[in-house]
Amino acid sequence: MAWLLEPETWIALVTLTALEIVLGIDNVVFISILAGKLPADQQQKARTQGLGLAMLTRILLLLSLSWIIRLTAPLFTVLGQEISGRDIVLFAGGLFLLAKSTQEIHQKLEGEEGRTSAGVKHSFRSVIVQILLLDIVFSLDSGITAVGMANRIEIMIAAVTIAVGVMMVFAGPISAFVERHPTVKMLALSFLLLIGVTLIAEGFDLHIPKGYVYFAMAFSVFVEMLNLRLRRTRAAPVKLREQVTD
Repeated sequence: MAWLLEPETWIALVTLTALEIVLGIDNVVFISILAGKLPADQQQKARTQGLGLAMLTRILLLLSLSWIIRLTAPLFTVLGQEISGRDIVLFAGGLFLLAKSTQEIHQKLEGEEGRTSAGVKHSFRSVIVQILLLDIVFSLDSGITAVGMANRIEIMIAAVTIAVGVMMVFAGPISAFVERHPTVKMLALSFLLLIGVTLIAEGFDLHIPKGYVYFAMAFSVFVEMLNLRLRRTRAAPVKLREQVTD
């Protein structure tokens, strides 16, 4: 256990935890949007279970280090482009984000407001399944990052656990803020479109520096915060169309 006293261990833990939190922000936003489709008394449960599944998925992937490493090995070649298991997962995940985000934007702006015909149990299962699919995509990217940054599995698991704990604490306030401000919800959905395109590009080995993506997102949030501050004394914001589950 001497490695616990080494400064490198704690530096790696802090760095990896911070990175896991940053990588998990988009996950929290999407979970909040999906959970917002449920009745109010179901939303907290959906957020907690969704983040719990995210932590479980990440830990299981980290315990399968050899499998993660094999995912980066080429499986076949298409038009001179080597395709690995990771590329397939990222491409499929990117398409899922593009389709789901576009559907959500359409529903909020053009969809019919009112009650859906699905029951609560069916809707809750549907939301959890969608969250799990999203967790798998983001967990893969997170797991590969963790493997590249730390040498010990204990550090990786500790960083993931702490990061998910932090996200659980702030998931509620983030969800409430997004629900209160329609423009923020549209902005969050546009971020998911951006992330979807980034995942598809990564699937084709077109590496977009994450710093550019996060800077664009941070700048957009900064501008929107200024807009919200200026709009406090003006008319009420536009009302998005919501579907309420029976």
